[in-house]
Amino acid sequence: MNLQLTKLASAMLITLLPVSMLQAQQQAEDTKKVAAAKKPAEESQIEQIVITGKASGIAGLRVDASYAITNVSAENIEKMNPKSTAELFTLVPGVWSESSGGVAGANVFVRGFPGGGDAPFLTVQMQGVPIFPPPTLSFLENSSMFRLDETVDFMEALRGGSTPVISNGQPGLTTNFLLKEGSEETEGLVKLSTSDYGLQRMDAVVSGELADDLYFMMGGYISSSQGVRDAGFNSEEGHQFTLNITKDLDNGSINLYTRQTDDHGVWYLPTPLNVAGVDNTYTQIGPNNRQGTIQFGPDGESRSVDFGDGRGWKGSVSGGTVDLDLNNDWKLLYRFNYTQGDANTLGLVPEAGAVALSTVADNGLNATGATTGALYDGDTMVQQIGRWVVEKELDSFTNDLAVTKTADSAKYTVGVYSTAFSVKDWWSIGNQAWHVVESGGEALTGINCNDNQDSCSWNYDIDATGDGTTRALYAAVEVALNEQWTVDLGLRNENHTIDYTVDEGLTGQVSKAVSYDESKIAWTAGVNWMWQKNMGVFARVNKGNKMPFFDDFRDNYGAFTSGEKLIKEVTQFELGYKWAEQNYSFYATSFYNEVEGDTFVRRPGDPAEVMTNRAYGVELDFNYFTSVGFSLNLNSTLQKTEITESPTNEGNRAQRQPRWQVRLTPSYGFEAFEDTFASVYGTIASVSDRYADNENTVTLAGYTKIDAGLQLELTEQLKTQLSVDNLTDKQGLTEGDPRNPTSPNGRYILPRSVTLSMTYQF
Repeated sequence: MNLQLTKLASAMLITLLPVSMLQAQQQAEDTKKVAAAKKPAEESQIEQIVITGKASGIAGLRVDASYAITNVSAENIEKMNPKSTAELFTLVPGVWSESSGGVAGANVFVRGFPGGGDAPFLTVQMQGVPIFPPPTLSFLENSSMFRLDETVDFMEALRGGSTPVISNGQPGLTTNFLLKEGSEETEGLVKLSTSDYGLQRMDAVVSGELADDLYFMMGGYISSSQGVRDAGFNSEEGHQFTLNITKDLDNGSINLYTRQTDDHGVWYLPTPLNVAGVDNTYTQIGPNNRQGTIQFGPDGESRSVDFGDGRGWKGSVSGGTVDLDLNNDWKLLYRFNYTQGDANTLGLVPEAGAVALSTVADNGLNATGATTGALYDGDTMVQQIGRWVVEKELDSFTNDLAVTKTADSAKYTVGVYSTAFSVKDWWSIGNQAWHVVESGGEALTGINCNDNQDSCSWNYDIDATGDGTTRALYAAVEVALNEQWTVDLGLRNENHTIDYTVDEGLTGQVSKAVSYDESKIAWTAGVNWMWQKNMGVFARVNKGNKMPFFDDFRDNYGAFTSGEKLIKEVTQFELGYKWAEQNYSFYATSFYNEVEGDTFVRRPGDPAEVMTNRAYGVELDFNYFTSVGFSLNLNSTLQKTEITESPTNEGNRAQRQPRWQVRLTPSYGFEAFEDTFASVYGTIASVSDRYADNENTVTLAGYTKIDAGLQLELTEQLKTQLSVDNLTDKQGLTEGDPRNPTSPNGRYILPRSVTLSMTYQF
């Protein structure tokens, strides 16, 4: 492993140095280092810096921004100790994140935008570039391809605002993760973590100077555990390595990075409700059923699969940034990345509810365990469990080039965004068999469809391949009318192509073929009034689009061949108030969204529901710090959602969208004893009732979750942290059964867990 890392670092340096030497020959005025503008200032709410959402890439103060954006520092990420990337998104007002599925495969909803699963209105960026331009494919949303570790400096989360115009044109939520960078001092840390669920994890990061104005940062982690829900084996395993190299020039900087990840964990799914022995610690998978056989294709081919591999990401994201201040007030910003790898999903998926064994056993009395040979009587609760296999191979290459001219009181930016991406899919889903309802419950013999290796319900098999491109020309202008008023405008012309073929049933014949080429215009306009240096209001309107990707065509093939373009058109209005002082800040943003052309398919082969959704509400974000060590964060969202056009559900609320949610995080730091400092903190998070379906027939009860933690700085170099997640072991539900809402199944939030870490800094 060390040899591989050394080769990787050497290759990056060989690539970087000639470029750096060439750029260093250019003469221009000295500029501030980009790194100095990146770091959010926790000690000053006025001086918080934002980068995301600016077409020019020129950093500015958060309080001056004319859109809703949230900063999350490395320190706050550490205190939260999230178990997945998606769990971190709960810190962002206006976002409802269901991270109860494990380390990957979250469902993320934004400001009332519609969606039945995954995260269609979420883009995850690293260093300002989408890690994968399609926000969501079936069984893959962006956060599944990004793992948090000590190499992350901070995250910015932008809702709406200017994002429909820049980058990949995401009209919903864009989260941008910025990596740590090196400096003249060599520094780093080693962190060891353990938990009450058998976690073994080591994080490490080191940074410093390689040569004059040439800096490096590299780090990563190795991790293994049985999972928060004990699967009876090491169900979560992974490692990651990140290398980030920055060259500071007289007129800017050049940055190159690569991140190699191999991480997976069991896919946690809805479980039977109101069945003895099933609670928030229950998981279908275990040693008695992790290995199973699937049958697929017209000839009934079979294959043995280890479903313990769960969901994960094995791949790389590599890219860079060239940021240059040129003569005559011109600025050039070029960002790119290349992503490639495998994002597979293997899991045991419930089908309908649990029933007594006597109702399905061939003899009407009992059945035998296929693994242990144990005899189960007729009162045993059993359920159909599907053995789902989704193999996904993907790659993308993305470029974003922008030039900006600063003239008097205005900034003019013109940019070109282009990306090419592809996906190869192989699925065999369905494959149901009757299993005992207990953690790791085994399959049974003595039931006809089990013994004949037929699916007890349905199967859906595909072999599909697709390629796509997005090319966009965008322009933006920001004008300061005077010291108080600024206006900004943005326009985007995007061309989107998809070529996609599907073999449904694995017959060797193409059953669906798509050749798609459409263009759309997006725009945004904002006005900002700062009547004081640190207080003001903004108003913004934008019109954006969510273009269709591969699964949209497969699921809605009939509509597409009938002439539907399958484009979701999004209109948003925002009105925001912001106030920042040295030790506190308050941001309030009211919003109105309308999404036309949304489609929802409950399971493959079902007809699509085509709807228009509307939402309005307000987001609150309040931070307060004192000189005596006390701090407080409050973020809250209040919203009303409505399906305004639908064949059957008009007037209903959007599924899985809470009316309100509140998150309150107090913290207190003090000197515990001589030269030892402590920080005690906690979070109280409450959410209202939600509907599990668009029909609004199944209610998911609201709940309150409490987290707590303690940090001790034993010396200047050594500190320890104790984190307790879900302190009261609340059994809140995040979703029902997405394939059949009337089935008595639901997915619980993760149970109580305790994590202990020790960090040595040097």
